[in-house]
Amino acid sequence: MASVRRRPESGKLYWDFQFQLQRCREYSQLDDTADNRAQMEEKLALIEQAIQKGAFRYSDFFPGSKNALRFEIGASDVADRSPPPPTEAPKPVIPATPTFNGFSETWFQQMAPTWRESTREAYRSLLDVYLFPEFGAKPLSEITRDDILSARAKFAAHRLRNGNQRSAKSVNEAMGLLSTIMAEACLRYPISNPTARIKRLKEKRVDIFPFKLDEVQTLLQKVRADYASYLAVRFFTGMRTGEINGLKWHYVDFDAGLILVRETWTKGRVEYTKTDGSQRDIEMSSVVRQALLDQIKLTKHRSEYVFCNRDGSPLDAKNFCNRVWYPLLRHLNLRKRRPYQTRHTCATLWLGAGENPEWIARQLGHSTTEMLFKVYSRYIPNLTRKDGSAFEQMLARNAMAPNAAEETRHG
Repeated sequence: MASVRRRPESGKLYWDFQFQLQRCREYSQLDDTADNRAQMEEKLALIEQAIQKGAFRYSDFFPGSKNALRFEIGASDVADRSPPPPTEAPKPVIPATPTFNGFSETWFQQMAPTWRESTREAYRSLLDVYLFPEFGAKPLSEITRDDILSARAKFAAHRLRNGNQRSAKSVNEAMGLLSTIMAEACLRYPISNPTARIKRLKEKRVDIFPFKLDEVQTLLQKVRADYASYLAVRFFTGMRTGEINGLKWHYVDFDAGLILVRETWTKGRVEYTKTDGSQRDIEMSSVVRQALLDQIKLTKHRSEYVFCNRDGSPLDAKNFCNRVWYPLLRHLNLRKRRPYQTRHTCATLWLGAGENPEWIARQLGHSTTEMLFKVYSRYIPNLTRKDGSAFEQMLARNAMAPNAAEETRHG
C-alpha cells in the first residue's frame, strides 16, 4: 500500500508506492513534520490516481529520478545502450507556503494580544499601506531579496501629499516589520529569509533644541496660571507627553517623594507605557513637589487625573499645543519647538548640574546611559564650565598642580 514513510537514519520523509508491480521509493529532504507529511501525502494521492487511470508518467512527478529512466526506457534499449550520462541529484521538494497576505494576517492575530493598542494600529497601517500592495498575493517561498530591495526603493521614492519625499524612518519601519514577519515564517516553513543582511536606510539625525534655564524660568512666569504647574512638572521630571497627561493622583506619593510612571494617555485611551523600562519612579525635586501641591487645589477634587480639562478628562496634547504652547513661544519670541523638548531640557539640566548619568537614565526611563551621551552630551558645555578648569581645581585640591606645588615649597 502506498504511504509516506520516514528514514530512521536521517529522519527525512520518502514516498513508498508500487508501479508496474515494482516497489518504488522516492526520497525527499523534508523533515518528519505534520505539514511536510500533509504536503507529501497530497502528492502521493495524485500519483495513485494517475496510476489507476494508466496516465502515470514517472518523470512528470520525479524528474531526474533513476526510476524515470528505468521505467520510460525499454529494458532491451537499456541493454543495447551505453550507460546513460550521470543525472543531477533530485532537487528537494519545497512544500507549498501560504501567501504573504494570509500568513501575515494569521501572525498579526496571534501576536496582537502582546502589543499595545497603538502598536497594533501602527502595524496594521504598515501592512495595509506598504506591505500588502507589494507582497500580499505572493507565496512566502517566492519572495526574493530582489523583490524586497525593489519595494524599498519604491517606498523611498514615493512623494507624500505635501510634496515631501517619504522619510527614511518610515521606510525602515515598514522594512523592519517585513523582516520580523519573514523571520517568523522561516521558523514555520523550510524557506530562507530574503530580508537577511539588508541594511536599514541611513536616517537623518534629528537635532534637539532644549531650553536654557533662564528661558525655562521665563516660560514658567509667563504661561497661563492654570498651566504653570503642568509646565513645571514637564520641565523638571522629563516625563513624556502621554505619561504626564495620563498621570493619576494615586500615582503621586508625597510621603516617599515619588511620581510613579505606570500608564500613558495615548489617542484618547489609557495604555501601558512605551516600554517596560518606562515603568519607573521619578524623584520629586522641591520645584516639582510644590507644583503638585499647588495642583491639588485645581484638580484633585474633580478628577483622578493630576492635569485635566474642565470636564475632568486628561489634557489633549493637540489642544495644548495650539492654544497654549505655541502662542506662548511666539509671545516670548522663542524658537518654535515641540513640547517634547521639555524632556530634552530636563536631561540637559540634570547633566549640567553634575547628576549621576545612571540616575538620570533611570529617571528618564532609559535602560542604559548610552542615549544620554549620544544625544545630550554636546549641550553640557553650554551649561557648565567644562573648559578644563574643573580638572585643574581638582589637581590643586590634591596639591598636584604646578602652582600648588610651587606654593607648597614657598609656604
